This record gives sequence, C-alpha cells and structure tokens, in this order.
Amino acid sequence: MQTESFTASRVDELNSLFLNSGPEKLLEWGLDAFGDRIALCSAFGPEGMVLLHFLFRMKRRVRIFTLDTGRLPPETHDLIEKVNNLYSFEIEVYSPDPADVREMVKTHGINLFYRSVEQRELCCEVRKVRPLLCALKGLSAWITGLRRSQTITRSAARKIEIDDLHSNILKLNPLADWSEQEVWDYIQKHSIPYNALHDRGYRSIGCAPCTRATNPGEDIRAGRWWWEKDQKKECGLHASPSSVAKNGTNCERIGAEKLVGASGR
Repeated sequence: MQTESFTASRVDELNSLFLNSGPEKLLEWGLDAFGDRIALCSAFGPEGMVLLHFLFRMKRRVRIFTLDTGRLPPETHDLIEKVNNLYSFEIEVYSPDPADVREMVKTHGINLFYRSVEQRELCCEVRKVRPLLCALKGLSAWITGLRRSQTITRSAARKIEIDDLHSNILKLNPLADWSEQEVWDYIQKHSIPYNALHDRGYRSIGCAPCTRATNPGEDIRAGRWWWEKDQKKECGLHASPSSVAKNGTNCERIGAEKLVGASGR
C-alpha cells in the first residue's frame, strides 16, 4: 500500500508511465497503491458505467460512491438499481445536509439556479460540492470519469493529477484520453446498461431541472445549464467556480436502496 507523498515531479513520472496504457492498468495501480483509501465517484454517466464495468471485470473490491442531489431524474435512480442488481456493488450515497437545503430554499427559492450564475453555483455547492467533501474524507485518492474532450475546462486533464481542490489527494482519470465515441463503442460492445435519457437526446445528464436534450451540432455539455452563456460551466466538483465559498461539509450518507426508492417508482 502506498505511503509516499506525491510531488508534481512524481506525478509527471507516473503520467509518462501510463501515457499509452489502457484504463485497467491505471485502475490496477491505484487499487494496489491505495487499498481502502481510494474510491470511485460515479454519477452513472457513460464514462462511469465504463469504469464500473472495468472494475467488475477485474474482480477487484473498491469503494464506490455517488452524490444524490435530491433533484436527480428518476431515470438515474433506475440505472443505479440496475447496477446494484447486475454487479452487486455496494454503493455509498451521499446527499446534502437537509438544513443547508432548507436555508438555501428559504432564502433564494426552490429554482434559484435560473436567476444567476452565482445562485446556480450556490445550489451546486450545497447539493454536490459539500457532499463530495464528506465522501472524500479519509481518502488518499479518488477515481473519476473525466475526459479531455468533455468541456473546455477539462481539456488539460491528465490521467493522474494532484487535486488541489481536495487537500492535494490524487485524482485518477483513467478515461482522460478517450473520445465520446470510444466510450459508446465500449458500452455497445459489452452490452453495458446506460441512462435511458441518452436515447432521448441527452448527452450529459445532471439534475433534472438543469439538464435538457442537445440539438444536432451542439457541444456535448450544451444541455447542462443551457441558459448560461459562458462555455466554462462547472458545478465545482472538478473546477472551483469563483463565487463558491465552501462553508462547511455537512451531508448525509444514505443507502442505495433508499435512493432508488426516492424516485417513487
């Protein structure tokens, strides 16, 4: 198990080492190096489903967590249930602190995100950023589905990064150099389940009121916060919006079975 401190130069060496390696090689290294101090964060998008399949095929036990904002579409909950049944993974679910949500809604209204970028970022902070901070406590590394071609703010993503947003732990992005087509080719080849919304024109899926289907020729994330004009649209999990002040890390950890039942279906 890894005990070394990762300097920028050491991370450069590791990126060179895994430059031409497939995702499984990096996943194997991460799991061997960090043991129970590494976890996969999945929102059950196409990239997350690919990584879950890799881990299932590798027969490696790893901590897996997701963030339930309280406003996810029911199709996302349905997919989580499918994953539970198919892979028998134990999925940790982190949700925002109810007191934080009540205070935000009382002050700004239930759909504050439509009013300004600042209020949208506040909603993302309460519902996503703070729960992530809870989920990452005690970890030395985490695994994400980031890809360089997803958005302009991720174009420089490396397979291994020092995450200065989260106490300088390591962030592993095994699919950093994959294209969107490669992700879907893998899903089709291995008959991996995916969110039903993708068949209705949704290319990137977040919270229900903040996600729409994309039109032909639009960017992959054009359906996220589509009323905002800035291309640099992030929720704060991977790039910190300037207006977000992380004031506290309260959250709730619930079981996946409770989350699946939350859709009322």
